[in-house]
Amino acid sequence: MATVTYNGTVIARSDETVEVEGNLYFPRESLRRELFTPNDHRTTCSWKGEAWYMTLIVDGQTVENVGWFYPDPKEEAKNIAGHVAFYGNLVEVEA
Repeated sequence: MATVTYNGTVIARSDETVEVEGNLYFPRESLRRELFTPNDHRTTCSWKGEAWYMTLIVDGQTVENVGWFYPDPKEEAKNIAGHVAFYGNLVEVEA
C-alpha cells in the first residue's frame, strides 16, 4: 500500500496508485480531504494538460502547492483522471 505522510501524519493511502514520470498518482478518494484546500496555482504540461495545485494544512502548518491534479487531462493522460500526485521534497511518499 502506498502512503503519503507529512510530519508523521498520513495524508493519503492507497493500493491503486498510477505511476507517471516517476510520480505516484493517488485516487482522490484516498486523500484525507479535510487537510487540503485548493489554490490558484496552475501549470501546463504539453501532454497531460493543465495541472491544478492544492495546499496542505496539518497541525497549523501550511504547505503550498504540495500536490497537483489534472481536472481535465488530455487523452494521453486519461489514466490519471481523478488522481493526485505529491512533491516528494515536501512530503514523504512511500510505495
